[in-house]
Amino acid sequence: MVDNRPDIRPSIRTARARVSGLGAAHHGTREWWMHRVTAVSNVPLVLAFVVIVALMAGRPYPEAVALVSHPLVAILLILGVLSVTNHMRMGLQIVIEDYVHDKGLRIAAVIANNFYCVVVAVACLYAIVRVSLRALA
Repeated sequence: MVDNRPDIRPSIRTARARVSGLGAAHHGTREWWMHRVTAVSNVPLVLAFVVIVALMAGRPYPEAVALVSHPLVAILLILGVLSVTNHMRMGLQIVIEDYVHDKGLRIAAVIANNFYCVVVAVACLYAIVRVSLRALA
């Protein structure tokens, strides 16, 4: 149970100094801002992904490989994968921290979440790099 009583101990610190960037979890707002930044960056990157997939629809495999091997397309896909998987990791971590109450299970779930998101990102990046470099061979 949480103790919500006000702290009545005398202190020479100002109220601002006591809360300087510390939230309920004793860390600042960096994660909140990063989650918002990735959400905003996902908008153009996902739109670019949709356009790229639409351009590849109905085309033969060599033309799709040629499209993905274009440096701008490969960079957009790589940035999209990095942004989306990072956003996914942060979002799932927020859910885990809010709803998993057992400390050991919460730590295990956060570790599993991080590993899962890294595996997804690495698999996507490997596929993009492999397809984009195939055209050079």
